[in-house]
Amino acid sequence: MGMSRWKPDAQTRLVQAALELYGERGFEQTTVAEIAQRAGLTERTYFRHFADKREVLFGGSTVFEETLIHAIANAPDVATPIDAVVVGLDAVAEAMFPPERHDYARRRQAAIMANAGLQEREQSKFASLVAALVVALGQRGVDEPTARLTAEVGVVIFKVAFERWVDGDQHLDLSQLIQESLRDVRGVTAGEGSAVGAAA
Repeated sequence: MGMSRWKPDAQTRLVQAALELYGERGFEQTTVAEIAQRAGLTERTYFRHFADKREVLFGGSTVFEETLIHAIANAPDVATPIDAVVVGLDAVAEAMFPPERHDYARRRQAAIMANAGLQEREQSKFASLVAALVVALGQRGVDEPTARLTAEVGVVIFKVAFERWVDGDQHLDLSQLIQESLRDVRGVTAGEGSAVGAAA
């Protein structure tokens, strides 16, 4: 008897099926039953992994946050608050967004941008991330106002870098784009950008 063909784990199959269906039909027109059927699984199995059809796009949020916070906690003691956050963002990029996940990230982002409810959910996830960053920086001895400002800037750095990565070539390195976004922020705060309304 021949060996059975290996199949990805159930969660991966559900994510792949959801992305396919959201791309084909749109988020609102897709049901959990259809996602499960496309993945070759049952609805019961779906709900073992995800609370609703939105969460299939946000299942990595916990790992994202844990990876980020762990890396910040282990950043060098001499690192500034923003440098510690970027150490964490680099760790996330390396662990969760290697080049081979570019197509997944692109399709996921397209699904989110096509639906206002999903965009709201993503903003909620980022707000939770800011709160977690404030706590992590506080544990490094950073005062609350500085920690909050740094956390907000850190999330913006990631958002800009991630958008560039998703919209660009699959061979781009997300960590490099994060560093470029950090340099852009430092350039803006140092007054290196062109002033609005400045004379040519």
